[in-house]
Amino acid sequence: MMNRRTFLRGLTLGTLAAPLAAEAQQAGKVPRVGVLAPGRPPNVAVEAFRRGLRDLGHVEEQNIVLVWRWDEDRPDRHAAMTHDLLQLNVDLIVAGSTVASIAAKNATKTTPIVMPAIGLGDPVELGLIQSFAHPGGNVTGLALRTHELPGKRLELLKETVPGLTRVALLWNRNPLAPALVKEHESAARTLRLELKPLEVKGLDDFAGAFQTATRGRVQGLIMSQGTLYFTHAAQIATLALENGMPTISGETIYAQAGGLMNYGPDIPDSWRRAARYVDKILKGARPADLPVEQPTKFELVINLKTAKKLGLTIPQMLLLRADHVIE
Repeated sequence: MMNRRTFLRGLTLGTLAAPLAAEAQQAGKVPRVGVLAPGRPPNVAVEAFRRGLRDLGHVEEQNIVLVWRWDEDRPDRHAAMTHDLLQLNVDLIVAGSTVASIAAKNATKTTPIVMPAIGLGDPVELGLIQSFAHPGGNVTGLALRTHELPGKRLELLKETVPGLTRVALLWNRNPLAPALVKEHESAARTLRLELKPLEVKGLDDFAGAFQTATRGRVQGLIMSQGTLYFTHAAQIATLALENGMPTISGETIYAQAGGLMNYGPDIPDSWRRAARYVDKILKGARPADLPVEQPTKFELVINLKTAKKLGLTIPQMLLLRADHVIE
């Protein structure tokens, strides 16, 4: 027969055991991280993110599950993909673009969201965070302040192409596109360049855009930054060469893929750094307390082989400023 002291001892031990068991169950749970990824696999930036996770001890299908949703160059899919991830009860969402970050933020105010390196718009102005130092909500990560980049890229193109007066801008439609086009137009006016915006919706539109630029006697072409240009860098570089068009991109891999030059942040490096945010949040940190960082590596890469095929001589001073020269 159980006496009162035995009963109370059992009750106390049982009461203590409940939260301990819950903690043990929580500790043994494999976290699920949803990834709103740009384009289609494979993607060098996403692979850098995977390596970053592995370096921190997170091994896929062992102690972490990555739930992939690829946008296939269709920004309109992000709202549905985010809803899908939330239905699967992911513990965290990695939003691989500005549009993806906005869609995720609109869908949830509680699930943590990590931005690997949004390249369009200011996250404060977009309402994603309260400030870079104190995000204040469920969103953190890395973000660019891109206002000065269009002018810098146009300057580099002007230095490279003698007598440059007419430039085409490739852009693709998304909620931030109008502001981006205005930034390029403003920079072009400052440099006394005539800018012709050309919209591309997907890979199939690039050939026609280059032909339009050539017919319009455009002397150089600049690409707005975005996953569409990152995903299809090699195809765009080939089209540029076929049309004899000097080009500059903000995407890290463009010159390596055969383009003339690129200037901008090292996007794969930013994705790798985003893995640290995922690691900290999974270990208990709150997104509101993790300051949003900006990319620290900006690179100018020039492809001399492509310049030669285009009949261009790159100024020596520009070559000296380049971080990498492909010969």
